[in-house]
Amino acid sequence: MDIRNYMRDLGSRARAASAVVSAADTGQKNAALLAIGKHIQSSRSALLQANQQDLDNASNSGLDSAMLERLALGEARIDAMLEGLEQVAALADPVGEISGLRCMPSGIQVGKMRVPLGVIGIIYESRPNVTIDAASLCLKAGNAAILRGGSEAALSNAAIARAITAGLADAGLPAHAVQVVETTDRAAVGELITMPEYVDVIVPRGGKGLIERISRDASVTVIKHLDGNCHVYIDDDAEAQMAIDIAVNAKTQRFGTCNTAESLLLAQSRAAELLPAIAEQMHEHNVALRVCDKAEAVLAAANTACARQAATEDDWYAEYLGPILAVKVVSDLSAAIAHIGQYSSRHTETIVTNNHANAMRFLREVDSSSVMINASTRFADGFEYGLGAEIGISTDKIHVRGPVGLEGLTSQKFVVLGSGQLRS
Repeated sequence: MDIRNYMRDLGSRARAASAVVSAADTGQKNAALLAIGKHIQSSRSALLQANQQDLDNASNSGLDSAMLERLALGEARIDAMLEGLEQVAALADPVGEISGLRCMPSGIQVGKMRVPLGVIGIIYESRPNVTIDAASLCLKAGNAAILRGGSEAALSNAAIARAITAGLADAGLPAHAVQVVETTDRAAVGELITMPEYVDVIVPRGGKGLIERISRDASVTVIKHLDGNCHVYIDDDAEAQMAIDIAVNAKTQRFGTCNTAESLLLAQSRAAELLPAIAEQMHEHNVALRVCDKAEAVLAAANTACARQAATEDDWYAEYLGPILAVKVVSDLSAAIAHIGQYSSRHTETIVTNNHANAMRFLREVDSSSVMINASTRFADGFEYGLGAEIGISTDKIHVRGPVGLEGLTSQKFVVLGSGQLRS
């Protein structure tokens, strides 16, 4: 296969399809989403079989447990894919929405209209459910999509692609509105990120190395986040059981996601009371701790049974994506904010507190894409935010930040409404 020609053929077809999709009305786009869901449902057994083949191949090739967990579909994740399609179909269509109209002294009215971005290239690893999330959001927002999944999920993505193509045909939309790259050759990624004549935006989802490479080499605009070193801070005024529950849920509900807590900070005044109980529950979930000197002293004094070792400087920066948690005892809220400011990846941070002033200060001063009060970091997700689904979490500050849903896949242009005005 000539990879360069193949990718440019995909790009050319996507550009042509984007013109059709951008003009499609809401009913037609929703019909496509629901039809895709119908075909996913009818091909459920084939999809599960393809996914099991991918899992077997990945396991035999030595893929680690965190990546295998991301790769697995199962009945529940297929159900979630179907629910996501229905939710996106139910969301308000942002395309064509005019906002901010104001009348100027000349008599013209000036506002902004929300419009599709055009062609979006999405590069991701392992998770085949991303194929549906990305396709549904791009389609509802009036964009064409070129999707390049990881080689480990090739069979799963091909099965999903067939359902997408069938659903587009049912709704009378071009098959090339959503294209899944068929080759597993890594050169395809290099071509996709250097085709600005065909691709308007690249959204990478994957490991830090992949995203750093794409950010470095792309000649197309990139919406990205590098990693998810998310923090839970337990304040002096935290309610005890709530603090324990949130810390444990944020870390253990799922290990391999970017909104999983990787660092736990505790105010010194609460460490002796709360840290042993948290550590014991982490131990029950087979989570090993990387602890500062103060945290070790607390755990040793309480004779707490949990796997742990002294934290290094690298641990404060780490995104483990597995059963490891960095733990630090800090003097107060100011120290917690300073630690987060130095080590966080600007993804998601939460404070557990009943002190309103401290909570508001945390919201104002912590500079991350999602900042929470008294909630698990695991809620930093497009589905949980009511976006229907997401194609990633942006930690950039330009264009879109946080979960990237429908609005993040559109832009705005100025529109002017006149009645014959001439400029003098």
